[in-house]
This record gives sequence, structure tokens and C-alpha cells, in this order.
Amino acid sequence: MLDVKDIHTYYGDSYVLQGVSLSVPDGQVVALMGRNGVGKTTTIRSIAGFTPPRKGSIVYKGREIARLPAYRIAHMGVGLVPQGRRIFGSLSVLEHLTAFSGKGSRRDWTLERVLSLFPPLKNRMKQRGGTLSGGEQQMLAIGRTLVTNPELLLMDEPTEGLSPLFVKEVGRAIQSLKREGKLSILLV
Repeated sequence: MLDVKDIHTYYGDSYVLQGVSLSVPDGQVVALMGRNGVGKTTTIRSIAGFTPPRKGSIVYKGREIARLPAYRIAHMGVGLVPQGRRIFGSLSVLEHLTAFSGKGSRRDWTLERVLSLFPPLKNRMKQRGGTLSGGEQQMLAIGRTLVTNPELLLMDEPTEGLSPLFVKEVGRAIQSLKREGKLSILLV
């Protein structure tokens, strides 16, 4: 599904990733772990096309994507749940889950299916994203990405800053996605 080989990524003159390699097999969950500042988020950003590597290879489903723009990578089936959630504060839950709905032939993830994975969102459909709790925002961020119907899900610290109750809820959702085996996941 995904093969990252010897990527070298910079922020300006700052040499951040120095030869990172990893693979995510089809239908599997792979965890990328490490202390703060070692380049986990930069690895995710490189794969998603936000900070392309200067050297190395990123192959997704047999196609080189290392120098493609982020929107093309997303259209190919790579979904990102960003660190910090990045919810649009003025959009309602319903608007988040419908505005980002996938247009491709794969329609596995519908509004109803996301709400079955995250039942607390059902009662918040008209509520603005900026007024949700941190845990509800994270559920929304994951749901918003799922409705794009990705085949590869990049999750950058999805439990950061959440209460133990919501950490458990997000963990349950990831376990459920893993059991299905239809989605490959790279989890920081």
C-alpha cells in the first residue's frame, strides 16, 4: 500500500528527516513512535504532500507520490487526520461531514456510518465545530476524513490532549477500523 524509502525532508535549511523508511501493508495498522521532535509529524506531512522530501521515494499503491501536490495525493485515496484536529469553528458537525464527503467510486463511509462509529456526534449535528469538546472535535476530525473514503489513513497523534474517556473512544474506533481490514492506517 505505502512504501517510504530513504526520505530526506527540510524546513528551509533545517534538515529534519534524514533517511526515514517505512512500509504500511494493505489493510494493516502501523504505528510510528518516538519522542517529541524526532520527525513523526514531518514524516506524515511528507507523505501527505505538505512538506515534500528533497530526496527519497514515497510510493503509494505502486505510484510515486513524493513530488505530487497534496490535493492530488488526497484524491488518490490518502486521508489525513491532522495533529491538533484543525476543525473549522464556524461549520456545524453536519457541514463538516457533508462538505468533505468523497466523490469517488468508493462510498464505504457515509454520514450514517460515521455516526454509528461516533454516536456522541448524533446529538451535535447542528452545533458548530468550535463549540465541541476536544474529544468531540477529534471524533469529528476522524469522521471528516473517513467520509472522503480514503484507502490509507494518516493519523497524527489522534489522542493528544484528550481526557481518558475520549482516548478510550478514539482507541475503540481505531480498533474497529483495524478489524475491518479495508483501510490501511499509519498512526503516530
